[in-house]
Amino acid sequence: MRVVVDLAVCEGYAQCAFLAPEAFRLSGPEGLMYDPNPPGPAEPILRAAAACPVRAISTDAAISETSVSDAR
Repeated sequence: MRVVVDLAVCEGYAQCAFLAPEAFRLSGPEGLMYDPNPPGPAEPILRAAAACPVRAISTDAAISETSVSDAR
């Protein structure tokens, strides 16, 4: 799964770091670091993306779901 965080939108709430620490971590008080191709199951990553209060996290799973629903 590919992950992209819009760091210009991210406000450092760190919900992602709590829900998927294998993919997201804070560096300093508000600096988010992330793995664009995180290992492991997709479920924690998708939960982290859904929990982001400013919707700064995108995944290729979300893009695929949108494409499928648009095709219907």
